[in-house]
Amino acid sequence: MTPRVREILSWYASEPVGVQTNLARMLNHGTLAGTGKLVILPVDQGFEHGPARSFGPNPAGYDPRYHFELAIASGCNAYAAPLGQLSAAAAEFAGEIPLILKLNNNNSLYKSEDPCSTITGSVEDAMRLGCCAIGYTIYPGSAETNPMFEDLRELIADARECGLPTVVWSYPRGCGISKEGETACDVVAYAAHMACQLGAHVVKVKPPTAHLEVAAAKKVYEQTDIPVGTLSDRVRHVVESCFAGRRVVIFSGGAAKGTDDVLAEIRELAAGGGFGSIIGRNAFQRSKDEAIKLLQDIMAIYKDAE
Repeated sequence: MTPRVREILSWYASEPVGVQTNLARMLNHGTLAGTGKLVILPVDQGFEHGPARSFGPNPAGYDPRYHFELAIASGCNAYAAPLGQLSAAAAEFAGEIPLILKLNNNNSLYKSEDPCSTITGSVEDAMRLGCCAIGYTIYPGSAETNPMFEDLRELIADARECGLPTVVWSYPRGCGISKEGETACDVVAYAAHMACQLGAHVVKVKPPTAHLEVAAAKKVYEQTDIPVGTLSDRVRHVVESCFAGRRVVIFSGGAAKGTDDVLAEIRELAAGGGFGSIIGRNAFQRSKDEAIKLLQDIMAIYKDAE
């Protein structure tokens, strides 16, 4: 157990020993073990966007076993996926990598201004599959926000009793904000803070832009000179918004893009004090060798930023 991991666990001192132990399982696994950084492979895109859009660029991804192999070979801290995806191959790879069961999902066939994901798994499923955490998405800004918050609080409480921490995908979306506002610095920081207030142990958000969405917040940002000019500035602010950096905050990889663009963004995330990345399409839509190389390069950047 490294001093850095012990420090991070101290932030969760009020949590049961099981929750702290499972956080440590992720923090002490893979290439970044002991550094306090996380790189996670998430594969919920098949459910969210459809199989062809997700796996057509690299057909090996249609096979659930492929993603286990990719996460293990690249040295990821953990692998996250919905119930069906994990169930299809978890037994074959039992004990080889920490698993996160994503407990709610949306689908792109039904278009709604105010998204609300459906619960698609349970804490009992996570225990049965040997997972080290559950995952859940909230959409701050949606008219359906309050029911999502209520469901999340119940799931966090149930998972806590079983010793499982919760990773919250906090994605602003809905009638309450503009499209540009979904990644606005003030909105992303607010969404991350809400996830912490709801009891998230790990928070996942999108990299924030310099746009400021909420007029009242923009006024404060300008009056108090909160820097938002660079991505590293904005990441630093988002991390600070999560209990002064006393919660683990990781950032999504977003839409598929070129390797140079991915790595340039990672450098900014690391420079701003981000705890890591959760890289999906930018990994599994490449060939296996290319994906492993990319993920290992990402890990090297975070390791150098210790």
